[in-house]
Amino acid sequence: MITVVGQSGKTNVTDVVELRVPADPAYLTVIRTASAGLAARLDLTLDEIEDLRIAVDEACALLLGHTTHPDAHLYTEFTIRPGALDVHVRGPARTLPDRSSFAWSVLEALVGRVETGATEEGCWIRLSHTGGRRA
Repeated sequence: MITVVGQSGKTNVTDVVELRVPADPAYLTVIRTASAGLAARLDLTLDEIEDLRIAVDEACALLLGHTTHPDAHLYTEFTIRPGALDVHVRGPARTLPDRSSFAWSVLEALVGRVETGATEEGCWIRLSHTGGRRA
């Protein structure tokens, strides 16, 4: 499911793209591709786009625990604002690794801000990248 909210082409408008895929590592390619395509709308450098793509992939992998979760979904919401991209990912994981782990080091090195939380349905990670020339 892809839902687009907003009016493309106007720099003062926020676009939101929601993506829901089965909670299976085989579908991470879809999310990585969407991440790169949406990051390109911010006129980021190729290195910045790749960093964001890797960070989103790592966040998704953490929320899946590198395993398949039958009958569960991975939800990704991309919010594109002038000069910024926020990626909010929700998945079936009940716990996340310690913030001192290598995975967190990767996330924090690749994007500007990382936030996390948990609900009864699972955990979530929000990645925020500010930059680009779409301001």
